[in-house]
Amino acid sequence: MATTAQTGSPQPDSSHPGGTHEVPPPAPAPTPPSTTPQPGQISRLGIAAVVVTVVLWASAFVGIRAVGPSFSPGSLTLGRLAIAAVVLGLVVLPQLLKNSNLPRGREWWPILAYGVMWFGGYNVALNAAEHLLDAGTAALLINVNPILVAIMAGVILKEGFPRWLIIGSLVAFGGVAVIALGSGQRSTADVAGVLLCLLAAALAAVSVIVQKPVLRKFPAAQATWFGIMVGAICCLPFSGQLIAELQAAPLPATLGLVYLGVFPTAIAFTTWAYALSLIDAGRLAATTYLVPGTTILISWLVLGEIPTVWGLVGGAICLVGVGLTRRRSR
Repeated sequence: MATTAQTGSPQPDSSHPGGTHEVPPPAPAPTPPSTTPQPGQISRLGIAAVVVTVVLWASAFVGIRAVGPSFSPGSLTLGRLAIAAVVLGLVVLPQLLKNSNLPRGREWWPILAYGVMWFGGYNVALNAAEHLLDAGTAALLINVNPILVAIMAGVILKEGFPRWLIIGSLVAFGGVAVIALGSGQRSTADVAGVLLCLLAAALAAVSVIVQKPVLRKFPAAQATWFGIMVGAICCLPFSGQLIAELQAAPLPATLGLVYLGVFPTAIAFTTWAYALSLIDAGRLAATTYLVPGTTILISWLVLGEIPTVWGLVGGAICLVGVGLTRRRSR
C-alpha cells in the first residue's frame, strides 16, 4: 500500500538497505536569549530597586527623628506597619485572591521568623536605641549588619567569601566610621543603647538570610506583605499607646508617620525583596553602607543641616567601598 508524503517533508533515502526509509529529525529550534542576569550582572530594574531602597531607607532616619517626640518606639513601629499593611495589601490581595498563592505548612516558618525579627523586633529595637545613642554611634553600630549578612550568606547560603566583597565591605565600613566619628554630637552611648542597636543589626542580618529562600517561591510584594502582617500582629500590644499618641500628635507628626508607613516600609522593603531575589545577599547588603551618607544629604536638603567635611569624606569612602564589592575576582 502506497503512502503519500506530506508537502515539505524530507524525501526518503532510496539507497538505504532493506528498503526502509528513515526521516532525519527536525533541526532544533534556536534557543531564545536568556533574560536571567548572568553572574556579576544586574538588570536595570534590579539597580533601580537598590537605589529606591537606599534613598527611602535613608529618608526614614530623617522621618523618625521628625516624629520621634510624638511617638514612642513600639507605637511608631505599629503605626508604620499598619499603614504599610493597608497600602501594600491593596496591591497584593487581588493577586492572592485570584491565584490562591498562600504559603502552606512549613512555608510559613521562615515568613514568621523574618516577620517577627525584622518587621517587629528590628524596628522596635532601633527606635528604642535611638533614644539612647547619638546618630553617629547608632549609624556605626547598625552598619555591622552588612558584615554579618556577608558572613552568614557565605556559610549558610553558600555564597562564599569573594575577595572584593570583603575588601569593599571593610572600606565601606571605614567610611561609616568616619561619618560616625565626625558627627557633631558627642557620644551619649550607654550599655543598653549599644546592646539594642547591635540587637537590631543582628535581627536584620538573620532576617535577610531567612528571607532569601522565600523569594524563590513568592513574589517580592507578597513576601514583604506577609512579613509586615506578622510584624504588625506582634506589635498589637502597643495599640492603646498608638491611639493615645495619635490623638495628641500634631498634624505634621501624623503625616510623617504616614510617610514612614508608605515609603520606607511598604515600598522600600518591597524593592529590597525584589533586589534580594536577583542579587547575592552579601553583595546586596553591602549597598546599605550608602544609607548613612544618603541620610546626610537628605538632612541637608530637607532639614537644612549642613553636612560636615567628615560626613562628605565618609560618604565618598562608602561609595568607593560599595563599588569595590561589585568587582569580580579573576
